[in-house]
Parts: sequence; C-alpha cells; structure tokens
Amino acid sequence: MHTRFNASQSVEIAVTQQGVPIQHYLRQPRRLVNALVDQSRLEQLSDDCFRLKMRPLEFMMLSIQPTVDLKVWAEPDGSINLKSVGCEIRGVEYINQRFALNLKGCLYPIVYNGVTYLRGKADLVVQVELPPPFWLTPQPILETTGNGLLKSVLLTIKQRLMHHLLLDYRRWAGNETEILLGSQTQILSAEGPTG
Repeated sequence: MHTRFNASQSVEIAVTQQGVPIQHYLRQPRRLVNALVDQSRLEQLSDDCFRLKMRPLEFMMLSIQPTVDLKVWAEPDGSINLKSVGCEIRGVEYINQRFALNLKGCLYPIVYNGVTYLRGKADLVVQVELPPPFWLTPQPILETTGNGLLKSVLLTIKQRLMHHLLLDYRRWAGNETEILLGSQTQILSAEGPTG
C-alpha cells in the first residue's frame, strides 16, 4: 500500500545584530548544519553534503531510523538552502527498498524597519509502501499518524534552529570581532608610534 505523508514548517527569528552581519555567518553552511543537528549524529561527506543519522522514529508499531544525506549551500544574497539528496532506512529492508524522502528548506535574512529577521520554510515529503500488516489500517489514520510524525520532526528542527543558531552566531561574531581587533592592534604596534 503506497502512502504519502507531508509536513511544512515556517520560522521567523528576530536577530540582534552583532559586530559582523548575520549574512556573513550564513555563508558558512557547516555552521548552520551544526546548529540544527547534534554533532554525534552528523558526518560531513563533502564541502556542502552531510549525512544525518536521525533519531529512531516510532510509526504505529514500527520503529525506523532514517539516515539522510543533505546538500546545504549558501547564495550570494545570504540565503541558505537545504535539500535531501539521499536516504536510507536501516534495519527494515522491506521499507528501505520502498521509501523516498524529500526535504527542502531555505533560510534568508530580511531587514524590516531596521531590524534583521531570518525567515525560513521547510517542506518534508515521505512516500512509502507500507508492509502488509498496515493494509488493514484505514488510510486516514495512517495519513494522520504519518503527517503528525513528520510535523514533529520539523518542529524539533525549528526549535533547535531558533535556540542554537542565534547562540552560535553570537559566539562566531564575537570571535570574528576579536580576530579583527587583534589584527588591527598588531598592525598598529608594527607601525610604531606616529609623531
């Protein structure tokens, strides 16, 4: 039985600007991925591709653990995009061979009345052929349960983003400012006193 589940989540975060604009921070996709995901479940495959081992998900009487490959890239305008490029379900071969996951997301800065906001949206779609035990379950119950599960996954990501991204941005901007001030101090001391 082929079933399709989907969920969407939007986010808007007011950003307290630091010494370095958030647009510069967003040009580093690795930092965004680190803010979204626990380090122990992340593997970097290339400059812009990451493998995420998700926490086990409970769907009715089934427990699955997707591993998703994500491509993350920054645009010149400071927006950042995320797209799934591969997925594997470990432990349940029947579902692994009949499972497709499509995740798309974007996050971009906008300035409104002098305040910078990060706006974003994520869409998650899963198509799966469920094993025979599920064939007796009414389709509306399957869809409600599956859509609710995907919504909870996106909500968890949103909460991590809202909490960890701004903390990491502040930390990063503080370090960048220190580096910049440190190099200016070195230049001044190398030039010696003027007079």
